[in-house]
Amino acid sequence: MAVSGEEFDVIVVGAGVMGSSTAYQVSKRGHKVLLLEQFDFLHQRGSSHGESRTIRSTYPEEYYYPMVMESYKLWEEAESHIGYKVYFKAQQFDMGSSDDKFLREIIATCQKHSVPHEILDRQQVSDKFSGRFDIPDNWVGVCTSNGGVIKPTKAVSMFQTLAIQNGTVLRDYMEVKDIRKDGVKGGVWVYTSNGEKFWGKKCVVTVGAWTTKLVKTVSGIDLPIQPLETMVCYWRIKEGHEDKYAIGGDFPTFASYGEPYIYGTPSLEFPGLIKVAVHGGYPCDPDKRPWGPGMALGTLKQWVEERLSSLVDSGGPVATQLCMYSMTPDEDFVIDFLGGEFGKDVVVGGGFSGHGFKMSPVVGRILTDLVLTGEAKGVELKHFRIGRFEENPKGNFKEFLHHVM
Repeated sequence: MAVSGEEFDVIVVGAGVMGSSTAYQVSKRGHKVLLLEQFDFLHQRGSSHGESRTIRSTYPEEYYYPMVMESYKLWEEAESHIGYKVYFKAQQFDMGSSDDKFLREIIATCQKHSVPHEILDRQQVSDKFSGRFDIPDNWVGVCTSNGGVIKPTKAVSMFQTLAIQNGTVLRDYMEVKDIRKDGVKGGVWVYTSNGEKFWGKKCVVTVGAWTTKLVKTVSGIDLPIQPLETMVCYWRIKEGHEDKYAIGGDFPTFASYGEPYIYGTPSLEFPGLIKVAVHGGYPCDPDKRPWGPGMALGTLKQWVEERLSSLVDSGGPVATQLCMYSMTPDEDFVIDFLGGEFGKDVVVGGGFSGHGFKMSPVVGRILTDLVLTGEAKGVELKHFRIGRFEENPKGNFKEFLHHVM
């Protein structure tokens, strides 16, 4: 156990999936790492808990495609080291109006990167999925092989276990209140609310919904990252049809573009239940959350009834879970040096906007590259700079519409 005043090569603040992945990557390269968490490990107050997350390479922003493809490899690499699975393969099925800009950009990304894909009309969709999806006549579906489900809490535990095996020190119930530059010997001091402090040559901040608060305290920078409370819904598959929706068969992870943007996964975590939810939520203070009552379900009930061919009970979800998003105005990540007096000694990873979990292995690799070498290889980080919000408060310009409520 680390004692107050102890020195480390890298201190990682925040032990959700991004921080845990980073601690694993840094320690794998032989460095002395301290991973700090403000609550207990594997808690359910942030964005890294729960039963499932989707993974897909179908993005309208083409710069995410290589990140997702690298993540597939890194997920499997980590699984080979730990000895169990957290990533379960499936097809990915995207659907929406034939003139939806988001969907059209997804098709363009597939074409640019030579991703094998099928563009299907209503009858072809029905044929491919044996009637389990029913889309309107003016919709199209896009089917690729790069889908799947990640087990989130299990994945965080995996990264932490691997980090421990590499010598990382983990401390929970350690709320970081400040990070200060050491003007004498360089590096930084990290101060916790219980009076302890630790010195690190470098520091990585991955505190999810608390990013804006901590960065403001440490540097005075106002990051436009808005926490949202979101609700995940599980619906009962009608009796006799359960096997048709189970993971491991041909039922895909899926996304439906439009208003609202709806996504879902095959049946995995709860037998006989399928996850179908709205990508969105309500603004909240992560320290004063409403913990419900969640979003109105009328539109989602209608979608389940009409799109899933009446094979799933649309009367209402039989189970729900709450989670948080950390939204940027452009829904792109923040991965950058904090700068100012800290220069390249402090790196920030945040604003993952409800779609970052799948890329946590590559985000950990990128944050590790930045904190250890000052640059990241094989990825274009201009889209994730902090400074983009000074140039334009809305961040990166995009021609397609956003779908988060």
